[in-house]
Amino acid sequence: MKTVVHRFRIFHRRRTALLAVTGLTAGLLLTSPQPASAANLVKNPGFETDGTGGMPYCWEKSGWGDNDFTFTTTSDAHTGSKAMKVELTRRVDGDRKALITESADCAPVVTPGKQYDLGVWYKSTTPDTAVTLFRHDTTAGWQYWTDLKTLDMSADWAQASVRTPEVPAGTDMITWGVSVYGTGSVTTDDYTMDQVPDPLPPAQCTGTAQQCANGSWEVLPTQNPVRSMHSVVLNNGKVLLIAGSGNSEENFNAGTFTSAVYDPSNGSYKVIPTPKDMFCSGHVQLQDGRVLVLSGNKAYPVPGGHGYEGFKDSYIFDPATETYTKTNDLNDGHWYPSATELGNGDVISFGGLREDSTGSVTTEYWSDKDQQWQPLWKVNQTWSYWGLYPSMILMQDGRLFYSGSHVFGNNIPGTGSAVYDYNANTITQIPGLQNKDERDQSASVLLPPAQDQKVLTIGGGNIESNPDANRLTDIIDLKQASPQYVAGPPLPQGTVDLGNGPVAETGNQGKMYVSAVLMPDGKVLETGGGLHNRANPVYEASIFDPNTSTFDPVAADPESRGYHSSAFLLPDGRIMATGDNPGNGTWNHNVSIYSPPYLFKGPRPTITSVINNQWTYGTTQRITVDRPIAKAELIRPAAVTHSSDPNQRFVDLPLSVNGNNVDLNVTSNPNLAPPGWYMLFAVDANGVPSVAQWVHLQGPAALSATTATAHVHSFADSLEGTTTGAGAKRTSQKVSTTISGCDRHYGSANVCVPTVFPPEVKKTTAARCTWLKQNNYGRLKVNGKDDPLGLDPNKDGIACGNGDVKKKR
Repeated sequence: MKTVVHRFRIFHRRRTALLAVTGLTAGLLLTSPQPASAANLVKNPGFETDGTGGMPYCWEKSGWGDNDFTFTTTSDAHTGSKAMKVELTRRVDGDRKALITESADCAPVVTPGKQYDLGVWYKSTTPDTAVTLFRHDTTAGWQYWTDLKTLDMSADWAQASVRTPEVPAGTDMITWGVSVYGTGSVTTDDYTMDQVPDPLPPAQCTGTAQQCANGSWEVLPTQNPVRSMHSVVLNNGKVLLIAGSGNSEENFNAGTFTSAVYDPSNGSYKVIPTPKDMFCSGHVQLQDGRVLVLSGNKAYPVPGGHGYEGFKDSYIFDPATETYTKTNDLNDGHWYPSATELGNGDVISFGGLREDSTGSVTTEYWSDKDQQWQPLWKVNQTWSYWGLYPSMILMQDGRLFYSGSHVFGNNIPGTGSAVYDYNANTITQIPGLQNKDERDQSASVLLPPAQDQKVLTIGGGNIESNPDANRLTDIIDLKQASPQYVAGPPLPQGTVDLGNGPVAETGNQGKMYVSAVLMPDGKVLETGGGLHNRANPVYEASIFDPNTSTFDPVAADPESRGYHSSAFLLPDGRIMATGDNPGNGTWNHNVSIYSPPYLFKGPRPTITSVINNQWTYGTTQRITVDRPIAKAELIRPAAVTHSSDPNQRFVDLPLSVNGNNVDLNVTSNPNLAPPGWYMLFAVDANGVPSVAQWVHLQGPAALSATTATAHVHSFADSLEGTTTGAGAKRTSQKVSTTISGCDRHYGSANVCVPTVFPPEVKKTTAARCTWLKQNNYGRLKVNGKDDPLGLDPNKDGIACGNGDVKKKR
């Protein structure tokens, strides 16, 4: 006898109790077992063979929650004499389902990398159902895999079919059934499961051997006309490039604030009037496709005075008119804020610097319904300082995962990573992040698919201590009951320019200023970076495969991409990289385009039609394609800056295939795919993607008020870290005026002489001046009488002048 317990979380509601249901999987059988047919991998697919304990052979009861339910083997069958009816007559939360028994005798055996077509005949009196899969990991045991399809209500027998994603590595068995999570009943019969044959021959290389293995980069002939550090892919396929003053004090003093719109279809740029200095603002796409831009730079730092200051203004950019419109003000200033869209279309924001250059402890909340920032009294506050650009990733139950990636200096107190529950207003520390205070300007990404709830962090350094940037990566599986980071594979090493041309990286040298980009084949490109604070560009790129947790080195961007650079996916499947702002204040206006290896693996599938581009949750959407595909997904368009895009996600769309007609099953959970415009890609078995089509996933307002909350499996339920609630109300967090790692006693505000030089630079005037010369700093004026770095021994007001380096100090 075996106790079967499957746990679920419903939307924001925290599970308070778990009900175990016993399924009998052993004992005397009333009749001989009915084997699976040669093609069908499901044993006893029509429930004709009895088991014990009131359940048919190879089937078990499963579910949880506060609900009244019955499991009935009924004679109302599709074929034969028996079917299974699961009914909920009262429901507060939870679900019930008949599940193929989780045992080696009953669970279908599967092959990693293969896909399977699942079929079931059913009758349903409720729309609140889902085809639910579990998988057996050879190391970790049985665990929830994914929900594939919501079944339409049907009074008569109807057939539902759906194709699984590729079976993950390390999986040897799966089990599945139909979950009921609303009042009503589902009767099922005649289950089928067949392995999908390989639809395509192996890919044929259409480029050079180097291109097919590593992809290729192209530097565009037309330069980016603005000093953009913010890149937002718009729902018309164009790219908004926001500069503001572009980290130029001269532009700031002149009131010259710029943005540009880049059109990949013709390579053109259009400079857009920009009302405020949006240098180092936050931004996120709203569900209607417009871009919310919040805060920015109110003032540059003054030596011996204040640091950077953030303003309270907020704007919306409309892709249709290519204009900015002012919203109401934020409650506080936020220079370097995060911005994360929630499953209801609202936006939550944390961190940054206030108008007085101290750290903001104010949580901001944008109401999509009201189209404005909510007043302070309406917003839950912990009065916590989350730092600058804290990476806050929406989890599948509406909580936020702070990954530990941030900008500038040391991480928050504690473990460096946490789960934040807005409704409960609590923060729980998450362990395992390596060297939490050297993950400054690292990248974090929710790995494909979003349904797996795994996050990868990559690289990083520390602006304050300025060590060599590291090769660390960490992976966390948020489906675990008490998740914690585990060490991932080290970043591959490339070459680094230490001032005399590129040389091979050595030891544990890695990079900060990393860009991480989700690709339509389900992998992640990491590119760009530097070894030290705004210096020493690293030339290296690699592709991370979530299925194998490995990096594959590929062609590197020939352009330096350090501070204020970004990389992002275009709708045609290529990746664009822009920016670079070394410490000497210069700017790289060259733009690079990367064509990944999948663009050299033969003809691309084409989405020939999308029946409807207005989608709602829990529906089935039909597309047509010109050739067989293996998967389809939604990828949220980029809104990236400073290695940070917490909204980036890849949402799998399980398939039902009928020739060139493909039905796509849309998740019923808005937390997995927050409302908005997405790029829809179709991908063949060789990983070759189509050009994207744009679809609009509409918000929860489109759902019926009587619809049960989304069917969402629980995870991170038993967090073991320290949990804290709201602290005492306070105004701000004291922050050093040198938080950006720049000593403002030298040069202009947009020049960054590091407060701490790299460890290999000796603490002498000659060594420091040599390093500055190698990094093209040029003439540096000393601001005021102080010379904390000893760069002006002769006191003539010019750092590293001829008279300075001749003297010993």
